[in-house]
Amino acid sequence: MMPPNPPPDPTHPALPAIEQAIRARTGNAFRIVAAHPVSGGSIHTALRVADASGGAYFVKLASADCAPMFEAEADGLAAIAASASFRTPAVIACGRDGAHAFLVLEHLELRALQSADDGARFADALVRLHRDRGDTFGWTRDNFIGRNPQRNAPHANWAHFFVEHRLRPQFALARANGFGSELHREGERLFDRIPALFLDYRPQESLLHGDLWHGNAAALADGTPVVFDPAVHRGDRESDLAMSELFGGFPSSFYAAYRKAWPLHEDYEQRKLAYSLYHVLNHLNLFGRGYLREAIRLATRLNEELARRRD
Repeated sequence: MMPPNPPPDPTHPALPAIEQAIRARTGNAFRIVAAHPVSGGSIHTALRVADASGGAYFVKLASADCAPMFEAEADGLAAIAASASFRTPAVIACGRDGAHAFLVLEHLELRALQSADDGARFADALVRLHRDRGDTFGWTRDNFIGRNPQRNAPHANWAHFFVEHRLRPQFALARANGFGSELHREGERLFDRIPALFLDYRPQESLLHGDLWHGNAAALADGTPVVFDPAVHRGDRESDLAMSELFGGFPSSFYAAYRKAWPLHEDYEQRKLAYSLYHVLNHLNLFGRGYLREAIRLATRLNEELARRRD
């Protein structure tokens, strides 16, 4: 992860606008007397702002050009909340002030997923999220995966959507960032082969979190599962599962409970390569060359698998 930006002090110029936005939304006389940095700020500053009575909110603060990212995040949180699946932090305010953009969220006391019960409850919530179906793949707006844009123009064909709006843009960005001809060659070979992964499998248009690694998952003290930092769209539910496996951190009970409630297709392991590749490419483009070898390995292996399938 990238280190967070330096945290502002209680006299930071954006804090009066944040305070005013909280007051306007809540109707109370909230006055910021403390602004402390907290975890959650790999590409922005994360703060816990509090008043004298102990009331608190979670605030993301960044430069003004990040306003579209915060607006997309607020939209995604609202969509997940409306699905009656996971608990999400309520959106209090989203705005900008001069050189700064901010997102104010409900402050929740969270803990990591640890027990078998945690994993099972999280799986049940994810099944409910994925059972929320739409008419097309994509979303009503474009959004972001980290700082990188994520195009979501609706499409009836998932394979086409995944190639044109997920893999191709990330490969193009990697090439623009100077990450090698070998990776580019593997990408060019992949684009026409990806549809073969869906000859015997027709994914539903499930509501997805979109960035489901363990850092975006937690639980309340009573075990209620919570998600945040989404990159929502409607797509193949397997892509959320693949992302959850990529960086580890979920209890094994989560996978067992999900598969029991809604078994995965027998070819999931092959499609998982493609979905993992998307996120590794995104990390390559966000964080640099340390992800290049893994991106090439995944693209090469997927091409080999698809070549064998064709033969």
